Amino acid sequence: MTHEPPGIKESHLRCYVDSPAMQRQLYKRSLLIVVISQVFGGAGLAAGITVGALLAQDMLGTESLSGLPASLFTLGSAVAALLVGRLSQRFGRRLGLASGFLAGGIGAIGVVFAALSDSIVLLFASLLVYGAGTATNLQARYAGTDLAKPAQRATAVSIAMVSTTFGAVAGPNLVDVMGQFASLLNVPALAGPFILSAAAYILAGFVFLIFLRPDPFVVSKAIVAAQTDQSRTSHMQTDTRTMKNRGIIVGSTVMILTQIVMVAIMTMTPIHMRHHGHGLGEVGLVIGIHIGSMYFPSLVTGMLVDKVGRTAMSFTAGVVLLAAGIVAAVAPADSMLVLIVALALLGIGWNFGLISGTALIVDSTDLETRAKTQGTIDVLIALAGASGGALSGMIVAQSSYATLSLAGGTLSLLLIPVVIWSQRNQKAVRSENNPLTNGPNGER
Repeated sequence: MTHEPPGIKESHLRCYVDSPAMQRQLYKRSLLIVVISQVFGGAGLAAGITVGALLAQDMLGTESLSGLPASLFTLGSAVAALLVGRLSQRFGRRLGLASGFLAGGIGAIGVVFAALSDSIVLLFASLLVYGAGTATNLQARYAGTDLAKPAQRATAVSIAMVSTTFGAVAGPNLVDVMGQFASLLNVPALAGPFILSAAAYILAGFVFLIFLRPDPFVVSKAIVAAQTDQSRTSHMQTDTRTMKNRGIIVGSTVMILTQIVMVAIMTMTPIHMRHHGHGLGEVGLVIGIHIGSMYFPSLVTGMLVDKVGRTAMSFTAGVVLLAAGIVAAVAPADSMLVLIVALALLGIGWNFGLISGTALIVDSTDLETRAKTQGTIDVLIALAGASGGALSGMIVAQSSYATLSLAGGTLSLLLIPVVIWSQRNQKAVRSENNPLTNGPNGER
């Protein structure tokens, strides 16, 4: 039985269940709404990431805790991911995603007031709430897959992610402008980007709240409920569940490892650059290119994941992240070009891992629990990022940025045994032929 949120009538859902043409139309419309919201969401995400560590360093007066902001808003994103996932499962994507973005906007406003009042307690609390925007920005990628066919899933994820590029690249490059704007308001310059984050997240929330109707997740549940074959034997159900659980494990591991490596190196790059004489504008440029590399390749990545396969692209993610760690470690501190190459590779590796891992998760979950499971997995991803952010400052304080980069690159090699383990079971995966849960041609 499909449980519709208030305001969605059974007769209205029935129109979509009975009409493939209306399903395709809603799929395209939902993707467009996701694209628009992700432009705003990307700006909110990127602006805060660029200066969060620098703001904390100024307010705390120490470098060893400069990775704490990334840990706090990533920890906050873990809690938010769980809540957004459960809200989405019960009421649909519209309410879940809108609530998450609006909470992120409130957190960004809190950071501005914390900087004004020089309150560390308010800063930490606000960063936790600000993390809701990060979690929601990530979970929005799932909204585009709800009505996608199996062979379109990674491409649908990539369309949602590539749209984030526009805001994500603009955010860091507006650091100086927002700093000057903040100064005009007698607000500390480093809090300026959080003003942009607040406006961007709140706009993203209202885009979902107003325009994501009818809700694609609710419609997709109604479609699957109407198509469910009740004649499956318990043996088939057991085999299918085993294969799905394996896909969830592999997809989660890929995304968690790539998140740890990316967050750890990215968090300490602004500190490393400032230590060696680079200005705030140069920091913004490097981080902007990095975040652009996280999202801009998505359209190509999605097609590759759908065509070449989930496991092959997961393997590639590990190789690219290793290359990023090595280049960052050997980069001369005064070389903007080499740092740009390193951070671009870091973004691309993360992109490969996230899209291939996301496609695996969508392939391996049923609609009855999909949004809730996705939220739970994003909690693990957020906690992994929080750990990476917290440890990064300590590693650099006790050793060096080069050591951190090499450690991150080496950690990414763990993706290889995960991929090998999944490939050993490829034949079993191909034997599953349910088009509602399987990947393209049975590949995961």
